[in-house]
Amino acid sequence: MNILQEITKRAMERVEERKKILPLRELMEMARPGDAADDFSFEKALRSADIAFICEIKKASPSKGIIAEHFPYIDIAGEYESAGAAAISVLTEPFWFKGDDRHMREIADIVSIPLLRKDFIVDSYMIYEAKMLGASAVLLICSILEQKKLAEYIGVAHSLGLSALVEAHTEEEVGMALAAGARIVGGNNRDLRTFEVDITLSARLRKMTPRDIIYVSESGVRTAEDVEILRRIGVDAVLIGEALMRSTDKKAALAGLRGDIP
Repeated sequence: MNILQEITKRAMERVEERKKILPLRELMEMARPGDAADDFSFEKALRSADIAFICEIKKASPSKGIIAEHFPYIDIAGEYESAGAAAISVLTEPFWFKGDDRHMREIADIVSIPLLRKDFIVDSYMIYEAKMLGASAVLLICSILEQKKLAEYIGVAHSLGLSALVEAHTEEEVGMALAAGARIVGGNNRDLRTFEVDITLSARLRKMTPRDIIYVSESGVRTAEDVEILRRIGVDAVLIGEALMRSTDKKAALAGLRGDIP
């Protein structure tokens, strides 16, 4: 069993435990869309004139271990917003990434920009949870979902006014995402099975993604040069985690990635 399979297995176990505490039917009633159900603020935030930045909050990862011993996630979210982030990605996976649903709920209370719930969604239950936690978008990963389930989960997300960032790592998965109705495709430069990174993957996957579909480059973006390469090939947004999490001055780090510093 590889690490992705282990993470997915634990996600399934988490969902089953939570259903015992709060049944799906009750959660669905609680998560009914409100007046802003058709807002899709995450998608709007990524359609900026220039490349948009999704800044990630995570304490750890399977490949790097603990990234941030000191983890003032609320302060970090505020820094990202003041630095001009288009959106914030919040890890809620508890075992390998040391995330917590509470992090997202508390961050949602203090920022006004859209939040992405980044987790390994294996059940529609987790999408309804995301709505309750204050998310504006959810991550759906092609490599852990069958085509039928992917289409179903995109539909659930859209019915709640949530955007779906559909993550692909191969040309076949991009085709799967588009066939399922994805409006946002995320090209993950990291192979989730081996955790090797190849940033050139984004160029290949961007070419086969229609221009009216938002394209996000995920993982391995570390420098202003990386961002400029992605900007030139028509990437709409970048999701950056470790490079920002390791920085002591996140506002300056984001300005540097943008190329704002002379």
